[in-house]
Amino acid sequence: MGPHVVDILRCDLSVVLDFPANNVRWRTWMRSLIAEAQVPHELHVLDVPDVICKERLRQRNESGKHQYQVDEATYDQFMSYFVLPTPEEGFNIVVHKVEL
Repeated sequence: MGPHVVDILRCDLSVVLDFPANNVRWRTWMRSLIAEAQVPHELHVLDVPDVICKERLRQRNESGKHQYQVDEATYDQFMSYFVLPTPEEGFNIVVHKVEL
């Protein structure tokens, strides 16, 4: 997948990756693609408090529109792996902050 993404980037096309970027290891791989392609980039970070995420999750579960139901324990487990990106990782970070 990596070489294909680099080729697309070198064609001056945007690429949105639907890969987890929740930890340094995955972001290091993504950053290597950007470096190889030598293109501008942005890493968008959603900064949303857990209380809002959990309320949205509850509403989604109750709507019945999604067959995959996620409880709070599973949400907490997923979030335990999340590491905010730091400037040292070399990304142009765009933060989308939601306040309570």
